[in-house]
Amino acid sequence: MIKPIMHDSNFLTQKSMTATKNDQAVLADLRDTLTAHQAECVGMAANMIGIHKRIIICQMGILPVILVNPTIVKKSGPFTTKEGCLSLSGERTTTRYQQIEVSYQDQNFNPQRQQFSGWIAQIIQHEIDHCDGVLI
Repeated sequence: MIKPIMHDSNFLTQKSMTATKNDQAVLADLRDTLTAHQAECVGMAANMIGIHKRIIICQMGILPVILVNPTIVKKSGPFTTKEGCLSLSGERTTTRYQQIEVSYQDQNFNPQRQQFSGWIAQIIQHEIDHCDGVLI
């Protein structure tokens, strides 16, 4: 189901809780909501649709990919960039990393560990910040 986008910074700055298999509906809602906003959005965290769970979705090429309980375990190549956010107006300057390694669970809650770089790494970092209650 397509959910409304959360704009309340007090809500968005709260840390998200660990997701469980009982949160399957959240995965579907994130996928539907990202698809509805694909013209202006390439990633989303569950708190952006009003749910404090560590679940993100990122557009990777033509496929939206869900990462459950993601954690960055390695990062390298810091750079400064400007980013926007569907939940906030305007752009802000932030530091990101060119390469990251992420530990997470896939949409079936199987453990994964993967390296990402470039644009996809930047999207993932932005969405993990959301899970941690960090706004750019």
